[in-house]
Amino acid sequence: MLKELSDLGKRNREQKLGEGKIIHNALKDEVISIDLIINEKGDFVQFDVLDKITRPAEALSSKKGKARLLLDKAEEVLNFVSEDASEKEKKGSEYKHSLFMEKLHEYEELKELQSVFLFYNENKKKGLDTAKKSFYEIPEKQRNGNIAFRIQGKSIRLHEERTVYDSIISKFEKEQAALLKNSDRICSVCGKSNYPIEDVPHGMIKKVPDGQATGCALVSYNESVFLSYGLKGNLNSSVCSNCATTYVEGLNWLLGNGKTQTTDKGKEYFKYSNRKNFGKDTAMVFWLKDGNDVAELDLLEEPNEAEIKELIDSIFTGKSQASNINTNYFYSFTLSGAAARIFIRDWIEQSLTDLKKSIASWFEQIRIMQFDYTQQKMLPYYASLYSLANATQNSKESKDISASRTSVYLWKKALSQAAVPIWVLNAVLKRIRVDEKGITPERVALIRLILNQNSSKGGFTVKEELDHENVSTAYVCGRIFCVLENLQRAALGKNINAGIRERFFSSASMTPSSAFGRLLKMAQNHLTKLKNEKPGLAVVLDKELGELISKINSFPVMFNLEDQGRFAIGYYHQKQESFRKASENKELREAVEE
Repeated sequence: MLKELSDLGKRNREQKLGEGKIIHNALKDEVISIDLIINEKGDFVQFDVLDKITRPAEALSSKKGKARLLLDKAEEVLNFVSEDASEKEKKGSEYKHSLFMEKLHEYEELKELQSVFLFYNENKKKGLDTAKKSFYEIPEKQRNGNIAFRIQGKSIRLHEERTVYDSIISKFEKEQAALLKNSDRICSVCGKSNYPIEDVPHGMIKKVPDGQATGCALVSYNESVFLSYGLKGNLNSSVCSNCATTYVEGLNWLLGNGKTQTTDKGKEYFKYSNRKNFGKDTAMVFWLKDGNDVAELDLLEEPNEAEIKELIDSIFTGKSQASNINTNYFYSFTLSGAAARIFIRDWIEQSLTDLKKSIASWFEQIRIMQFDYTQQKMLPYYASLYSLANATQNSKESKDISASRTSVYLWKKALSQAAVPIWVLNAVLKRIRVDEKGITPERVALIRLILNQNSSKGGFTVKEELDHENVSTAYVCGRIFCVLENLQRAALGKNINAGIRERFFSSASMTPSSAFGRLLKMAQNHLTKLKNEKPGLAVVLDKELGELISKINSFPVMFNLEDQGRFAIGYYHQKQESFRKASENKELREAVEE
């Protein structure tokens, strides 16, 4: 995983170099929030609050005990604290400012910095002291960003001068060469010894779900317990400084890459390109080795029947002509924040061919047939992945509360055919029993997915539509329950306070023996009433009920979890079939239409 992240970081670097940007391990893109403008004599001129622009600056793997050259926070640059700051805060600011000045003096030979030294020393009264007073005038919410120096009349900032960059790079390379001279260890990521392996932080990963705002570490050894074979801290990881920098850059890019889009109502939102969020505490990042987009991933969120059919046909009939489909690779992993660290929950690595096959198979597994009243026929229904995850939740709950754990397992199933745990089936069935929406196409599709993956017979033992050959007792009982409901509605009308679905579905799907005894007795009363009012419909429903009852020997005392799932699917299939038949029978339509 680290190797592929590092390769991604290196690939992004090559692209930036092609665009003429300065790229080096000694430099890192940093956000600039405020320009501190001075003149050539070091006099303070003004502060210019910016809209958080990003420019290369000296790279620091960690800010603890360090300061950045010419670009840092107000504490470092100005020794600034609020007027009501405590003594501890004031001492902390003084320490940070001293680090900033020490770093500045390391580059005192640069003529470009002479105005800055005047600002702090010879012209301090008109420089630093005046700047500190003026800084109070900036709104408090805008004071927290990085401050950069700029000479009046110039557009380029001092830390962006080419000579400053060259000095930072030269100093960095000398330090690296000294470290490399005393070590011949091979990097565990690139397999080379071109860069030293150091006991320093590898860099912070930003925008980690449920992680610290300042960033989290992917690789970190910071306790004495991690001493082994004479290695201390991050020396244990055996990751060279170059690979450490590039894997951090790669992961930061994955977590933040995207663009601002606008909804139909004109509202702006940020859409990630290489990240999927699962609730507030979990996210999945993904990428291709050659950098191309995977359009099929969008189908998982917004299914399109025509595009899904084209995908399935191209994969399972061998029509795909993609030139790189066998050589390109897809990578993905799910991560969560855990205090200052990152918790990796899985890792997927597979060819683009296998990925497309897996997604095509996913759609075949979740496909469910649904009667369309507009077209008056059965049509395939493909639920979005997130609607399937929400199927385990109460319909009144916010989507933000929907189980991120379920989403994680469904994405793994869709991308790599990993198994969905059986507890998801239990969650769906629980919601069917207690939720006012009861059985929905999404819940049925999810049940079908889990039952088929757990089938010892292989293949799709639970089909997408009514299966007359399926003689499973639970499946047939679900169909019987649907017919009994139709019979009740035909006899008593649809406006019933609490029909048998509301009163008996839970017991019938869990303890059928006791429930169906009462239901069949009620059915006889309904049939008697219906024969007097609608004899033709009574004959149709009575025949249908008799045929189904003849398929089972007896009603079991209990159904296990999987049989409860088969019951629900049997009910749904029979209901959709009832809708189809009702399109040809007016009396039946009045009974079964919702």
